[in-house]
Amino acid sequence: MEFQNKEFESKIFKNDNFTDKSFKSSSFIDCVFEECNLSNVYLENTQIQNCNFKKCKILGLNFSKCNKFLFSFSFENCSISMSDFSNLNLKNTIFNNCEIIECHFFGTNLTKVKFNDSDLKRSRFENTNLNSTNFKTAKNYSIDPNLNILKKTMFSMPEVINLLDNLDIILD
Repeated sequence: MEFQNKEFESKIFKNDNFTDKSFKSSSFIDCVFEECNLSNVYLENTQIQNCNFKKCKILGLNFSKCNKFLFSFSFENCSISMSDFSNLNLKNTIFNNCEIIECHFFGTNLTKVKFNDSDLKRSRFENTNLNSTNFKTAKNYSIDPNLNILKKTMFSMPEVINLLDNLDIILD
């Protein structure tokens, strides 16, 4: 099946392997991706609106290439790695029980985003709006408070100590 220059609405994709496929200039509205492999999918001008990703492998996706109009999605039990979420408005996005490894969030609006039970190992945040973002049950995040906007951002102990990583101090 061809996925470039297509429109998909309220479609459920289950156990599909999209590795190296092109979604260029396609539209996915109210779709569900369940147990799919989305490794290295090409996303130039792709519209993703109100889509849910469940138990998916998401490797090397550049979401910043997507069409930003009405851009919205959620992730549940996904393995997301080496993907770029830079310069996107992800306000109110939910990441439930995800591995978010080595991802970039540069210039991203993460206001009111929930990283519920998610692992953010080696993911980078820079010039990112983290107002009211919920990291309470997240782990392995490293956020430089000097390079990001943190207001009413929610953390819990002991993970909040990670905010001190970039200060070159010694805690005893």
